[in-house]
Amino acid sequence: MGISCHYAGTMPQTTSASGSCLCGAVTIKAAQFPLQVGACHCTTCRNWGGGPLLAAACGAEVTIDGAGNISVFDSSEWAERGFCKTCGTHLFYRIKANQHYHLPVGLFPEVAFTLANEVFIDEKPEGYTFANETNKMTGAELFALFAPPS
Repeated sequence: MGISCHYAGTMPQTTSASGSCLCGAVTIKAAQFPLQVGACHCTTCRNWGGGPLLAAACGAEVTIDGAGNISVFDSSEWAERGFCKTCGTHLFYRIKANQHYHLPVGLFPEVAFTLANEVFIDEKPEGYTFANETNKMTGAELFALFAPPS
């Protein structure tokens, strides 16, 4: 599961991007950082970061320098989350099956992105709303989209 910029059937425009945690112990480089990103409103993402996770679905072409400074938390059957052991910066949400990374957009201040998608919209609290129009999916719709063929 994850925040996908591809579910509308089109491949997003991408750029290469690099960023780091607050203390600089970990640097992340994404070969294909999409310029359209998503927000996840699931309870786990909101619990992890205190609000929705704004992330870019960067695929598997991600290079991490300083991997020894990362702790990984097994957050569900299908995904894990990484953070810096020193400063606590949230570094990634990674799909276990294909090792695809969803990277928090705040790590990449130089990238001009557009919020295009929201997932788990059915779990979003009433207390906030994004200003622009986005594609929205419930948790059930997202699970159905990525379910293995039966």
